[in-house]
Amino acid sequence: MEKRYLDFVLVPLGIFIMVAYHVYLFYRIINHPTKTVIGINAMNRRYWVLSMMEDVAKNGVLAVQTLRNNIMASTVLASTAIMLSSLIAVLMSSGNGNGNGNKFGLGWFDYGDRSERAFSIKFFSILLCFLVAFLLNVQSIRYYSHASILINVPFKKISPHQRHHQLTADYVATTVNRGSYFWSLGLRAFYFSLPLFLWIFGPIPMFLCCLLLVFMLYFLDVTFEWAIAVSDDNDDHEAEVLEDTV
Repeated sequence: MEKRYLDFVLVPLGIFIMVAYHVYLFYRIINHPTKTVIGINAMNRRYWVLSMMEDVAKNGVLAVQTLRNNIMASTVLASTAIMLSSLIAVLMSSGNGNGNGNKFGLGWFDYGDRSERAFSIKFFSILLCFLVAFLLNVQSIRYYSHASILINVPFKKISPHQRHHQLTADYVATTVNRGSYFWSLGLRAFYFSLPLFLWIFGPIPMFLCCLLLVFMLYFLDVTFEWAIAVSDDNDDHEAEVLEDTV
């Protein structure tokens, strides 16, 4: 097998491993939320919103400051993503990716396709990841901005009905969780850009990075400490709570 054919084997295999892991993670979040960090955080954010809205006059400033910190985190990631996108676009338009690996210091690692088209695909893949990360973080800022206003709504003074109070708090909790989901997806886009960046050095570093990244993300995404304290019946109830916050 020629060295350039490694791109046709290792690169799709690495991407498949990354996608398969996130499909598995999505299944765990939906069906067993108490066994994933994302599911536990979503439920606790919902409880946090309920506690903040119990006394808007007392907790309003704390809630807004917390959401403002989340907006700042999303803004930093969005700014970083668009800056890196601009840098990649400049590299593509300047003609540096002309297939000559020595210009990138890659002559010592002569594996994979080094053609001009291959370098264009690699740079475009990285650019696409950063653009997706930018858009996702912008959506996160959007939801957090809405939540910073909604969380200070004095719903107890507007309506005496308890059902209306619950619906209002649930809607605000859903808005906060959606902001967090978009932030997490934007962060995942940054994760995906790392193997694509190493693809410039060849398909072997890219594939090894995919394996290492999945191994690390598993220990960051899955938890069993919360699940030990929760029974199976309660786990089904928490899954329904998580569905209400989506």
